[in-house]
Amino acid sequence: MLALGPLLAACSKDASGFEGDPTGVVDVANWPLYLDRLTDDQGHVTRPSLLHFEDRTGIRVNYREVIGDADAFYQEIAPYLASGRPTGWDVMVITNGIALTKLRKLDYLVPLDVHQRPNFDRYVADPYRDPAYDPGARFTMPWQSGITGMAYNPALTGRPLTSLDELFNPEWKGRVGMFGDSVDLPNLTMIGLGIDPETSTPDDWNAAAAKLREQREAGIVNEGFRQDYIQALKNGDSVVSMAWSGDIFQVNSTGDPDGLQFVVPDEGAILWTDSMMIPRGAEHPVDAMRFMDFVFDPKIAALITAYVNYVTPVPDAQGVLLDMAEGADPDTASQLRTVANGPLVFPDPAELASFKTYRELPTDDEIALWNDAFSEFYV
Repeated sequence: MLALGPLLAACSKDASGFEGDPTGVVDVANWPLYLDRLTDDQGHVTRPSLLHFEDRTGIRVNYREVIGDADAFYQEIAPYLASGRPTGWDVMVITNGIALTKLRKLDYLVPLDVHQRPNFDRYVADPYRDPAYDPGARFTMPWQSGITGMAYNPALTGRPLTSLDELFNPEWKGRVGMFGDSVDLPNLTMIGLGIDPETSTPDDWNAAAAKLREQREAGIVNEGFRQDYIQALKNGDSVVSMAWSGDIFQVNSTGDPDGLQFVVPDEGAILWTDSMMIPRGAEHPVDAMRFMDFVFDPKIAALITAYVNYVTPVPDAQGVLLDMAEGADPDTASQLRTVANGPLVFPDPAELASFKTYRELPTDDEIALWNDAFSEFYV
């Protein structure tokens, strides 16, 4: 036991990495257009939330918008993680789904120090404290969430659309938009069939694939499966489409509120979460932990939410947005109140709890069966 002591101590230190003081720098990988920004008259871009963090902590943030697809980003960093080398990132933001499941399964994520996240403990909404994709939030902390549902152009439909059946309705032949991805497309299709994706089986996957195949062969889908759906809805190429809540909210909050409509379908919708995590080999884990907890301060969460318009994991940001509106110019005040009162940004807690999430695929065999069922629809 005495001989093993130094080895056990070394393993323990390597497993946490949170001893000591911050180094003064943190490298953050995120998705595009996912953090507040201001542009001055000279075209210089600043990010207020990062400036607040740097002023308060003295830690410089190297923030990069380098994630365009979770699976593709995973493929880029996997060789480094497999060989024990640093990826170059201290914090990365990954959507719950296949990539996150692989990262956890292969032990590529650092267990978080639960004693260093007071803002998270105080302010995060209840559904994020014990998510299905990371029980106990041991490896992740939420950045933002979104709802995958349905959107339509009321000027073209002539009536409200409320059911996922509309995505398969021959009435809209050639004018339906669908996502060509490995998560939203299969999971939302299953919800439309009355299947809970979280507990779905390979037989359920095949049933959903058959539904999608029938839709495609009937010519209902507009130009195949796509994700550039906003312009298609605007110009009439699509009448109805799969959609993300934040996209439609952004369009309507800066334009016509009677324009494109986002719907939580009668059958249900998907709540997905983009979460922060620390990869194995991160060179600045203490700084990373400070940054991750910082964004749960309601004042900081409000700055981020006012810009990105997705579901914030910090409900108290709503009151901050309303307070910010009191001292703002009329246009800014109107925009801030629209965000604060938006049910797609601050959903009713009961509705939030009712949303489904993605099917976890913890084994290679399940991933293979999933891809066998759905890969023909991926773009």
